[in-house]
Amino acid sequence: MNNVISEYQKWKQQGEDLRVQAKQAMESRFRELLAEAVKIAEEYRSDFGGLLKPAPPVTSFRYKAHAKAKKGAKAKAPAPKAPAPREPSAREPAKAAPREEPKPQKPDPKSGPKIPGLQKRLATAKKKLDDAKTAGKPTRVLEDKIYEIEDELRLAGQAQ
Repeated sequence: MNNVISEYQKWKQQGEDLRVQAKQAMESRFRELLAEAVKIAEEYRSDFGGLLKPAPPVTSFRYKAHAKAKKGAKAKAPAPKAPAPREPSAREPAKAAPREEPKPQKPDPKSGPKIPGLQKRLATAKKKLDDAKTAGKPTRVLEDKIYEIEDELRLAGQAQ
């Protein structure tokens, strides 16, 4: 009986040692990956002038940029090309082709602050729509918002 108990205690001790080693290895790997993520984020920021957004399950990823990275960020490189459009699969609904947007008109000084404000909101909403499309996120809400702002602009233009 003592033999079984002593073997169990040895097994338990070996398991605890292995658990400690695994914990240390995981912590080390986690730190390595975070350091690599920081390096990539800084390089992206210096090359493209923007911040990388973490994946949705990641609730926080903050780091302090080095002074070197801030100086390099002033000379912005052109934005990366948008991914090539792909054919929708049988399970995906076909998306409408992007429509050509008219250039925003210069505000009429008589129109008051409403039209320039709407034009600014429209430009912001369109940028958010483009960002959502490149990120592969749902765009229906943003498309509806753009439609509403365009409608408000048309109505404001008729009221003059």
